[in-house]
Amino acid sequence: MSEPRTTANDRKQSAADADGNTGPTRAPIGTPPPGPRGLPLVDSTLAFARKPLEFLSSMREYGDVARYEAFGREFVVVSDPGLVEEVVVARDDEFWRGEFEHEFGDLLDVEGLFFAEGERWRRQRLLLQNAFTPARIRSYADDMVVEAVRLVENWSDGEVVDIREAMSTLTLRALTRSLFDLELGDGRADRVRRWVHAMGAYSDSEFFGARAVLPTWIPSRAEREYRRATADVEALVEELVAERRGSEADGDDLLSLLATGEYPDGSRPTVEEITDQLQLFLLAGHETTATALTYACWLLAGTEDVWSRLEREVDAVCGDRDPTFADLSDLAVTEAVGREAMRLYPSLPFLQREPHEETVLAGYRIGPGTTVQLNMYGIHRDERWWADPDAFWPGRWVADGEDAEGDERSVLADPDDRPEYAFFPFGGGSRHCIGMRFAMTELQLSLATMVRRVDLERVTESIDPTPKISLDSGPVEMRVRKR
Repeated sequence: MSEPRTTANDRKQSAADADGNTGPTRAPIGTPPPGPRGLPLVDSTLAFARKPLEFLSSMREYGDVARYEAFGREFVVVSDPGLVEEVVVARDDEFWRGEFEHEFGDLLDVEGLFFAEGERWRRQRLLLQNAFTPARIRSYADDMVVEAVRLVENWSDGEVVDIREAMSTLTLRALTRSLFDLELGDGRADRVRRWVHAMGAYSDSEFFGARAVLPTWIPSRAEREYRRATADVEALVEELVAERRGSEADGDDLLSLLATGEYPDGSRPTVEEITDQLQLFLLAGHETTATALTYACWLLAGTEDVWSRLEREVDAVCGDRDPTFADLSDLAVTEAVGREAMRLYPSLPFLQREPHEETVLAGYRIGPGTTVQLNMYGIHRDERWWADPDAFWPGRWVADGEDAEGDERSVLADPDDRPEYAFFPFGGGSRHCIGMRFAMTELQLSLATMVRRVDLERVTESIDPTPKISLDSGPVEMRVRKR
Protein backbone atom coordinates (compact mmCIF):
# COMPACT_ATOMS: atom_id res chain seq x y z
CA MET A 1 0.00 0.00 0.00
CA SER A 2 1.29 3.43 -0.87
CA GLU A 3 1.83 6.03 1.84
CA PRO A 4 -1.23 8.29 2.42
CA ARG A 5 -0.50 11.63 0.86
CA THR A 6 -0.11 14.74 2.98
CA THR A 7 -1.36 18.13 1.87
CA ALA A 8 -0.33 21.72 2.24
CA ASN A 9 -3.01 22.04 4.91
CA ASP A 10 -1.41 19.30 7.00
CA ARG A 11 2.00 20.89 6.68
CA LYS A 12 0.60 24.35 7.47
CA GLN A 13 -1.17 22.99 10.57
CA SER A 14 2.00 21.27 11.78
CA ALA A 15 3.79 24.61 11.64
CA ALA A 16 0.89 26.32 13.44
CA ASP A 17 0.91 23.68 16.18
CA ALA A 18 4.64 24.22 16.65
CA ASP A 19 3.93 27.92 17.26
CA GLY A 20 1.42 27.04 19.99
CA ASN A 21 -1.72 27.94 18.05
CA THR A 22 -4.95 26.19 18.87
CA GLY A 23 -7.02 24.08 16.51
CA PRO A 24 -8.14 20.50 16.09
CA THR A 25 -5.81 17.93 17.58
CA ARG A 26 -3.51 16.59 14.87
CA ALA A 27 -2.33 13.01 14.95
CA PRO A 28 1.01 11.74 13.62
CA ILE A 29 0.66 11.49 9.84
CA GLY A 30 -1.03 8.24 8.78
CA THR A 31 -2.56 7.32 12.15
CA PRO A 32 -5.94 5.53 11.88
CA PRO A 33 -8.72 7.47 13.66
CA PRO A 34 -9.79 6.19 17.09
CA GLY A 35 -13.31 4.98 17.75
CA PRO A 36 -15.59 2.38 19.35
CA ARG A 37 -15.02 -1.31 18.74
CA GLY A 38 -18.69 -2.14 18.14
CA LEU A 39 -20.38 -5.54 18.37
CA PRO A 40 -19.42 -8.69 16.46
CA LEU A 41 -20.93 -8.86 12.96
CA VAL A 42 -23.07 -5.68 13.26
CA ASP A 43 -20.35 -3.32 14.59
CA SER A 44 -22.08 -0.02 15.54
CA THR A 45 -25.12 -0.47 13.27
CA LEU A 46 -27.62 -0.95 16.09
CA ALA A 47 -26.18 1.86 18.24
CA PHE A 48 -26.42 4.30 15.33
CA ALA A 49 -29.87 3.12 14.19
CA ARG A 50 -31.41 3.34 17.66
CA LYS A 51 -30.20 6.83 18.62
CA PRO A 52 -28.21 8.38 15.74
CA LEU A 53 -27.85 11.87 17.24
CA GLU A 54 -26.76 10.54 20.62
CA PHE A 55 -24.36 8.15 18.91
CA LEU A 56 -22.73 10.93 16.88
CA SER A 57 -22.47 13.08 20.01
CA SER A 58 -20.74 10.22 21.82
CA MET A 59 -18.08 10.10 19.09
CA ARG A 60 -16.66 13.34 20.53
CA GLU A 61 -15.17 11.15 23.29
CA TYR A 62 -12.64 10.01 20.68
CA GLY A 63 -11.77 13.48 19.41
CA ASP A 64 -12.67 15.65 16.43
CA VAL A 65 -11.89 12.83 13.99
CA ALA A 66 -13.34 9.47 15.03
CA ARG A 67 -14.04 6.21 13.23
CA TYR A 68 -16.82 3.63 13.48
CA GLU A 69 -18.26 0.84 11.33
CA ALA A 70 -21.95 0.37 10.57
CA PHE A 71 -24.17 -0.93 7.75
CA GLY A 72 -21.17 -2.83 6.40
CA ARG A 73 -19.03 0.25 5.78
CA GLU A 74 -16.51 2.53 7.49
CA PHE A 75 -17.42 6.03 8.69
CA VAL A 76 -15.24 8.85 9.98
CA VAL A 77 -17.00 11.56 12.01
CA VAL A 78 -15.54 15.08 11.76
CA SER A 79 -16.55 17.43 14.60
CA ASP A 80 -14.35 20.49 14.10
CA PRO A 81 -15.36 23.54 12.00
CA GLY A 82 -11.87 24.04 10.61
CA LEU A 83 -11.74 20.46 9.35
CA VAL A 84 -15.20 20.79 7.83
CA GLU A 85 -13.94 23.82 5.93
CA GLU A 86 -10.93 21.82 4.75
CA VAL A 87 -13.17 19.14 3.31
CA VAL A 88 -15.80 21.34 1.61
CA VAL A 89 -13.65 24.32 0.59
CA ALA A 90 -9.85 24.02 0.69
CA ARG A 91 -9.77 20.37 -0.41
CA ASP A 92 -13.12 20.12 -2.16
CA ASP A 93 -11.52 18.50 -5.22
CA GLU A 94 -10.33 15.55 -3.08
CA PHE A 95 -13.85 14.54 -2.04
CA TRP A 96 -17.20 13.70 -3.64
CA ARG A 97 -20.65 13.04 -2.16
CA GLY A 98 -19.85 9.35 -1.98
CA GLU A 99 -21.50 5.98 -2.47
CA PHE A 100 -23.55 6.20 0.72
CA GLU A 101 -25.50 9.26 -0.49
CA HIS A 102 -25.67 7.99 -4.07
CA GLU A 103 -27.37 4.84 -2.80
CA PHE A 104 -30.19 7.16 -1.72
CA GLY A 105 -30.48 8.51 -5.27
CA ASP A 106 -30.38 4.98 -6.66
CA LEU A 107 -33.10 3.93 -4.23
CA LEU A 108 -35.39 6.71 -5.44
CA ASP A 109 -34.27 6.24 -9.06
CA VAL A 110 -33.68 9.97 -9.57
CA GLU A 111 -30.72 11.99 -10.77
CA GLY A 112 -30.18 15.71 -10.61
CA LEU A 113 -28.08 18.49 -9.14
CA PHE A 114 -27.89 16.93 -5.68
CA PHE A 115 -26.30 13.72 -6.95
CA ALA A 116 -24.41 15.00 -10.01
CA GLU A 117 -20.61 15.20 -10.03
CA GLY A 118 -17.92 16.98 -12.05
CA GLU A 119 -18.79 18.70 -15.32
CA ARG A 120 -22.32 17.34 -15.27
CA TRP A 121 -22.90 19.07 -11.91
CA ARG A 122 -21.34 22.33 -13.11
CA ARG A 123 -23.57 22.67 -16.20
CA GLN A 124 -26.69 21.85 -14.18
CA ARG A 125 -25.73 24.35 -11.50
CA LEU A 126 -25.16 27.09 -14.09
CA LEU A 127 -28.60 26.55 -15.57
CA LEU A 128 -30.46 26.26 -12.27
CA GLN A 129 -28.85 29.17 -10.45
CA ASN A 130 -30.83 31.55 -12.68
CA ALA A 131 -33.96 30.45 -10.80
CA PHE A 132 -32.58 31.64 -7.47
CA THR A 133 -31.41 35.17 -8.18
CA PRO A 134 -32.72 37.90 -5.84
CA ALA A 135 -35.07 39.10 -8.59
CA ARG A 136 -36.55 35.62 -9.06
CA ILE A 137 -36.97 35.07 -5.32
CA ARG A 138 -38.65 38.47 -5.01
CA SER A 139 -41.20 37.24 -7.55
CA TYR A 140 -41.90 34.18 -5.37
CA ALA A 141 -42.21 36.13 -2.09
CA ASP A 142 -45.84 37.22 -2.46
CA ASP A 143 -46.92 33.62 -3.07
CA MET A 144 -45.12 32.54 0.10
CA VAL A 145 -47.09 35.10 2.13
CA VAL A 146 -50.40 34.26 0.42
CA GLU A 147 -49.96 30.58 1.29
CA ALA A 148 -49.03 31.38 4.92
CA VAL A 149 -52.13 33.59 5.26
CA ARG A 150 -54.34 30.89 3.76
CA LEU A 151 -53.00 28.28 6.18
CA VAL A 152 -53.36 30.37 9.33
CA GLU A 153 -56.80 31.77 8.49
CA ASN A 154 -58.13 28.22 8.16
CA TRP A 155 -57.22 27.56 11.79
CA SER A 156 -59.84 28.10 14.50
CA ASP A 157 -59.24 29.74 17.85
CA GLY A 158 -58.38 27.01 20.35
CA GLU A 159 -57.81 24.37 17.64
CA VAL A 160 -54.98 21.86 18.17
CA VAL A 161 -52.90 21.39 15.01
CA ASP A 162 -49.97 19.17 14.15
CA ILE A 163 -47.54 21.94 13.28
CA ARG A 164 -45.21 19.56 11.45
CA GLU A 165 -47.98 18.56 9.03
CA ALA A 166 -49.14 22.17 8.74
CA MET A 167 -45.67 23.47 7.86
CA SER A 168 -45.20 20.66 5.35
CA THR A 169 -48.46 21.66 3.66
CA LEU A 170 -47.41 25.32 3.67
CA THR A 171 -43.99 24.81 2.10
CA LEU A 172 -45.29 22.28 -0.43
CA ARG A 173 -47.96 24.76 -1.57
CA ALA A 174 -45.38 27.53 -1.92
CA LEU A 175 -43.01 25.27 -3.86
CA THR A 176 -45.74 23.94 -6.13
CA ARG A 177 -46.57 27.53 -7.11
CA SER A 178 -42.94 28.58 -7.60
CA LEU A 179 -41.78 25.39 -9.36
CA PHE A 180 -44.84 24.65 -11.48
CA ASP A 181 -47.02 27.78 -11.25
CA LEU A 182 -49.81 25.51 -9.98
CA GLU A 183 -51.95 25.89 -6.88
CA LEU A 184 -52.19 22.87 -4.59
CA GLY A 185 -55.79 21.76 -4.85
CA ASP A 186 -55.63 21.80 -8.63
CA GLY A 187 -56.00 18.16 -9.73
CA ARG A 188 -52.55 18.19 -11.31
CA ALA A 189 -50.96 19.68 -8.20
CA ASP A 190 -52.52 16.90 -6.12
CA ARG A 191 -50.40 14.46 -8.09
CA VAL A 192 -47.34 16.35 -6.89
CA ARG A 193 -48.52 16.15 -3.28
CA ARG A 194 -49.17 12.39 -3.50
CA TRP A 195 -45.72 11.86 -5.02
CA VAL A 196 -43.95 13.84 -2.28
CA HIS A 197 -45.75 11.93 0.47
CA ALA A 198 -45.09 8.58 -1.23
CA MET A 199 -41.39 9.42 -1.63
CA GLY A 200 -41.12 10.34 2.05
CA ALA A 201 -42.78 7.12 3.18
CA TYR A 202 -40.67 4.98 0.83
CA SER A 203 -37.30 6.54 1.62
CA ASP A 204 -37.99 6.54 5.37
CA SER A 205 -38.89 2.85 5.39
CA GLU A 206 -36.24 1.63 2.95
CA PHE A 207 -33.26 3.81 3.83
CA PHE A 208 -33.75 4.92 7.42
CA GLY A 209 -36.17 2.39 8.93
CA ALA A 210 -36.08 -1.29 9.79
CA ARG A 211 -36.05 -2.31 6.12
CA ALA A 212 -32.58 -0.79 5.78
CA VAL A 213 -31.16 -4.00 7.22
CA LEU A 214 -33.54 -6.41 5.43
CA PRO A 215 -32.99 -8.07 2.02
CA THR A 216 -33.99 -5.83 -0.87
CA TRP A 217 -36.02 -8.59 -2.55
CA ILE A 218 -38.67 -8.52 0.20
CA PRO A 219 -41.80 -6.87 -1.30
CA SER A 220 -42.59 -3.35 -0.13
CA ARG A 221 -45.98 -1.66 -0.37
CA ALA A 222 -44.28 1.73 0.09
CA GLU A 223 -42.13 1.09 -2.99
CA ARG A 224 -45.10 0.12 -5.15
CA GLU A 225 -46.98 3.27 -4.12
CA TYR A 226 -43.92 5.40 -4.75
CA ARG A 227 -43.38 3.94 -8.24
CA ARG A 228 -47.03 4.58 -9.16
CA ALA A 229 -46.87 8.16 -7.88
CA THR A 230 -43.58 8.73 -9.72
CA ALA A 231 -45.13 7.60 -13.00
CA ASP A 232 -47.96 10.09 -12.46
CA VAL A 233 -45.54 12.97 -11.78
CA GLU A 234 -43.36 12.08 -14.76
CA ALA A 235 -46.45 12.19 -17.00
CA LEU A 236 -47.43 15.53 -15.45
CA VAL A 237 -44.00 17.07 -16.03
CA GLU A 238 -43.94 15.86 -19.64
CA GLU A 239 -47.34 17.50 -20.16
CA LEU A 240 -46.25 20.76 -18.50
CA VAL A 241 -42.93 20.93 -20.39
CA ALA A 242 -44.83 20.61 -23.68
CA GLU A 243 -47.14 23.44 -22.57
CA ARG A 244 -44.26 25.73 -21.59
CA ARG A 245 -42.29 25.04 -24.76
CA GLY A 246 -45.38 25.65 -26.86
CA SER A 247 -46.10 28.98 -25.20
CA GLU A 248 -44.34 32.24 -25.97
CA ALA A 249 -44.89 33.52 -22.42
CA ASP A 250 -41.88 33.84 -20.13
CA GLY A 251 -42.87 32.29 -16.79
CA ASP A 252 -41.07 32.93 -13.51
CA ASP A 253 -41.50 29.37 -12.25
CA LEU A 254 -38.60 26.90 -12.26
CA LEU A 255 -40.31 24.58 -14.71
CA SER A 256 -40.55 27.38 -17.30
CA LEU A 257 -36.89 28.21 -16.80
CA LEU A 258 -35.87 24.58 -17.31
CA ALA A 259 -38.25 24.02 -20.23
CA THR A 260 -37.02 27.07 -22.14
CA GLY A 261 -33.44 27.25 -20.89
CA GLU A 262 -30.23 26.04 -22.50
CA TYR A 263 -26.94 24.63 -21.27
CA PRO A 264 -23.75 26.55 -22.16
CA ASP A 265 -23.28 24.36 -25.24
CA GLY A 266 -26.72 25.34 -26.57
CA SER A 267 -28.44 22.03 -25.84
CA ARG A 268 -31.70 21.92 -23.89
CA PRO A 269 -32.51 19.75 -20.87
CA THR A 270 -34.44 16.60 -21.71
CA VAL A 271 -37.82 15.93 -20.13
CA GLU A 272 -36.16 13.22 -18.02
CA GLU A 273 -33.55 15.70 -16.74
CA ILE A 274 -36.21 18.30 -15.95
CA THR A 275 -38.29 15.70 -14.10
CA ASP A 276 -35.31 14.63 -11.98
CA GLN A 277 -34.45 18.23 -11.07
CA LEU A 278 -38.01 19.11 -10.11
CA GLN A 279 -38.45 15.94 -8.06
CA LEU A 280 -35.33 16.68 -6.03
CA PHE A 281 -36.29 20.33 -5.50
CA LEU A 282 -39.77 19.31 -4.42
CA LEU A 283 -38.38 16.87 -1.88
CA ALA A 284 -35.48 18.90 -0.49
CA GLY A 285 -37.07 22.33 -0.90
CA HIS A 286 -40.28 21.66 0.98
CA GLU A 287 -39.03 19.14 3.55
CA THR A 288 -36.07 21.12 4.88
CA THR A 289 -37.90 24.45 5.20
CA ALA A 290 -40.90 22.74 6.80
CA THR A 291 -38.53 21.17 9.32
CA ALA A 292 -36.97 24.54 10.20
CA LEU A 293 -40.40 26.17 10.59
CA THR A 294 -41.65 23.32 12.78
CA TYR A 295 -38.78 23.65 15.23
CA ALA A 296 -38.94 27.45 15.16
CA CYS A 297 -42.64 27.43 16.11
CA TRP A 298 -42.14 24.85 18.86
CA LEU A 299 -39.13 26.67 20.33
CA LEU A 300 -40.90 30.03 20.20
CA ALA A 301 -43.94 28.65 22.00
CA GLY A 302 -41.70 27.62 24.89
CA THR A 303 -39.93 30.99 25.17
CA GLU A 304 -42.42 33.76 25.99
CA ASP A 305 -39.90 36.62 26.02
CA VAL A 306 -38.60 35.74 22.54
CA TRP A 307 -42.14 35.44 21.16
CA SER A 308 -42.99 38.87 22.63
CA ARG A 309 -39.92 40.46 21.08
CA LEU A 310 -40.73 38.88 17.73
CA GLU A 311 -44.27 40.26 17.90
CA ARG A 312 -42.95 43.75 18.66
CA GLU A 313 -40.58 43.61 15.69
CA VAL A 314 -43.26 42.42 13.27
CA ASP A 315 -45.72 45.05 14.54
CA ALA A 316 -43.09 47.80 14.19
CA VAL A 317 -42.01 46.76 10.66
CA CYS A 318 -45.34 45.68 9.15
CA GLY A 319 -48.02 47.50 11.13
CA ASP A 320 -51.43 46.34 9.93
CA ARG A 321 -50.20 44.74 6.68
CA ASP A 322 -48.52 41.46 5.80
CA PRO A 323 -44.74 41.31 5.36
CA THR A 324 -43.12 41.75 1.96
CA PHE A 325 -39.78 40.97 0.40
CA ALA A 326 -38.72 44.58 1.03
CA ASP A 327 -39.16 44.07 4.79
CA LEU A 328 -36.63 41.24 5.11
CA SER A 329 -33.66 43.42 6.04
CA ASP A 330 -35.67 44.94 8.92
CA LEU A 331 -36.88 41.59 10.29
CA ALA A 332 -33.62 40.88 12.14
CA VAL A 333 -35.17 39.08 15.11
CA THR A 334 -37.31 36.99 12.75
CA GLU A 335 -34.15 35.93 10.91
CA ALA A 336 -32.39 35.24 14.23
CA VAL A 337 -35.22 32.94 15.34
CA GLY A 338 -34.88 30.97 12.10
CA ARG A 339 -31.11 30.73 12.41
CA GLU A 340 -31.28 29.63 16.03
CA ALA A 341 -33.84 26.94 15.19
CA MET A 342 -31.56 25.65 12.42
CA ARG A 343 -28.57 25.73 14.77
CA LEU A 344 -30.30 23.54 17.35
CA TYR A 345 -32.14 21.35 14.85
CA PRO A 346 -30.47 21.49 11.42
CA SER A 347 -32.66 19.87 8.78
CA LEU A 348 -29.71 17.68 7.74
CA PRO A 349 -27.81 16.85 10.96
CA PHE A 350 -24.71 15.77 9.07
CA LEU A 351 -23.24 16.03 5.57
CA GLN A 352 -21.31 13.22 3.95
CA ARG A 353 -18.30 13.11 1.67
CA GLU A 354 -15.93 10.41 0.42
CA PRO A 355 -12.29 10.83 -0.68
CA HIS A 356 -11.46 9.93 -4.26
CA GLU A 357 -8.31 8.22 -2.99
CA GLU A 358 -6.55 7.59 0.30
CA THR A 359 -5.80 10.87 2.04
CA VAL A 360 -5.01 12.41 5.42
CA LEU A 361 -7.17 14.69 7.57
CA ALA A 362 -5.70 16.18 10.77
CA GLY A 363 -3.00 13.54 10.47
CA TYR A 364 -5.47 10.65 10.38
CA ARG A 365 -5.51 8.26 7.47
CA ILE A 366 -8.82 8.22 5.55
CA GLY A 367 -9.11 5.34 3.13
CA PRO A 368 -11.00 5.33 -0.19
CA GLY A 369 -14.56 4.13 0.27
CA THR A 370 -14.74 5.68 3.74
CA THR A 371 -17.79 7.87 4.36
CA VAL A 372 -16.74 11.12 6.04
CA GLN A 373 -19.59 12.49 8.16
CA LEU A 374 -19.41 16.22 8.82
CA ASN A 375 -21.08 16.39 12.21
CA MET A 376 -23.27 19.49 11.81
CA TYR A 377 -25.53 18.64 14.75
CA GLY A 378 -22.57 18.17 17.09
CA ILE A 379 -20.70 21.27 15.93
CA HIS A 380 -23.83 23.42 16.23
CA ARG A 381 -24.08 22.40 19.90
CA ASP A 382 -20.39 22.50 20.78
CA GLU A 383 -19.58 24.64 23.84
CA ARG A 384 -16.27 25.62 22.23
CA TRP A 385 -18.15 27.76 19.71
CA TRP A 386 -21.49 28.47 21.37
CA ALA A 387 -22.33 29.88 24.79
CA ASP A 388 -25.03 27.81 26.52
CA PRO A 389 -25.13 25.63 23.39
CA ASP A 390 -28.33 23.68 24.11
CA ALA A 391 -30.39 26.80 24.87
CA PHE A 392 -32.74 28.50 22.40
CA TRP A 393 -31.31 32.02 22.46
CA PRO A 394 -31.83 34.05 19.25
CA GLY A 395 -30.05 36.95 20.98
CA ARG A 396 -26.74 35.34 20.05
CA TRP A 397 -27.48 36.40 16.45
CA VAL A 398 -28.44 39.98 17.37
CA ALA A 399 -26.03 40.53 20.24
CA ASP A 400 -26.63 44.28 20.32
CA GLY A 401 -30.35 43.78 20.81
CA GLU A 402 -32.42 44.26 23.93
CA ASP A 403 -32.47 40.60 24.95
CA ALA A 404 -28.66 40.50 25.03
CA GLU A 405 -28.33 43.35 27.52
CA GLY A 406 -26.98 42.07 30.81
CA ASP A 407 -26.84 38.50 29.53
CA GLU A 408 -23.48 36.91 30.32
CA ARG A 409 -23.80 34.79 27.17
CA SER A 410 -23.49 37.90 25.02
CA VAL A 411 -19.74 38.03 25.60
CA LEU A 412 -19.49 34.87 23.48
CA ALA A 413 -21.99 35.96 20.87
CA ASP A 414 -19.53 37.79 18.63
CA PRO A 415 -19.42 35.87 15.33
CA ASP A 416 -15.89 37.17 14.75
CA ASP A 417 -14.77 34.84 17.55
CA ARG A 418 -16.41 31.83 15.96
CA PRO A 419 -15.13 29.74 13.03
CA GLU A 420 -17.17 30.18 9.88
CA TYR A 421 -18.15 26.51 9.77
CA ALA A 422 -19.41 26.43 13.35
CA PHE A 423 -22.77 27.04 11.62
CA PHE A 424 -23.44 25.50 8.21
CA PRO A 425 -27.09 24.41 7.87
CA PHE A 426 -26.94 24.97 4.10
CA GLY A 427 -23.66 23.13 3.61
CA GLY A 428 -20.69 25.01 2.24
CA GLY A 429 -18.11 25.43 -0.46
CA SER A 430 -19.05 25.12 -4.11
CA ARG A 431 -21.87 22.72 -3.26
CA HIS A 432 -23.69 24.90 -0.75
CA CYS A 433 -27.47 24.71 -1.04
CA ILE A 434 -28.58 26.51 -4.20
CA GLY A 435 -31.95 27.24 -2.57
CA MET A 436 -30.49 28.89 0.56
CA ARG A 437 -31.82 32.38 -0.24
CA PHE A 438 -35.22 30.94 -1.19
CA ALA A 439 -35.41 28.99 2.09
CA MET A 440 -34.41 31.93 4.30
CA THR A 441 -36.91 34.20 2.53
CA GLU A 442 -39.72 31.70 3.07
CA LEU A 443 -38.68 31.11 6.68
CA GLN A 444 -38.74 34.82 7.56
CA LEU A 445 -41.91 35.68 5.68
CA SER A 446 -43.82 32.67 6.99
CA LEU A 447 -42.86 33.33 10.62
CA ALA A 448 -43.70 37.02 10.37
CA THR A 449 -47.05 36.27 8.74
CA MET A 450 -48.03 33.74 11.41
CA VAL A 451 -46.94 35.92 14.33
CA ARG A 452 -49.22 38.73 13.10
CA ARG A 453 -52.25 36.47 13.37
CA VAL A 454 -51.80 33.80 16.04
CA ASP A 455 -50.08 32.74 19.23
CA LEU A 456 -49.12 29.10 19.58
CA GLU A 457 -49.08 27.03 22.77
CA ARG A 458 -47.28 23.74 23.18
CA VAL A 459 -49.40 20.63 23.52
CA THR A 460 -46.49 18.33 22.70
CA GLU A 461 -44.15 19.10 25.58
CA SER A 462 -41.05 17.22 24.38
CA ILE A 463 -39.65 16.10 21.04
CA ASP A 464 -37.26 13.32 20.07
CA PRO A 465 -35.75 14.23 16.67
CA THR A 466 -34.72 11.41 14.34
CA PRO A 467 -32.73 11.75 11.09
CA LYS A 468 -34.81 10.65 8.11
CA ILE A 469 -35.01 12.64 4.87
CA SER A 470 -34.58 15.57 7.23
CA LEU A 471 -34.37 15.80 11.02
CA ASP A 472 -37.86 14.52 11.76
CA SER A 473 -39.51 15.89 14.90
CA GLY A 474 -42.39 13.45 14.93
CA PRO A 475 -45.90 14.87 15.47
CA VAL A 476 -45.79 18.30 17.17
CA GLU A 477 -49.21 19.33 18.44
CA MET A 478 -49.82 23.00 19.25
CA ARG A 479 -52.90 24.98 20.27
CA VAL A 480 -53.80 28.03 18.19
CA ARG A 481 -54.81 31.29 19.84
CA LYS A 482 -56.03 33.94 17.40
CA ARG A 483 -54.63 37.42 18.01
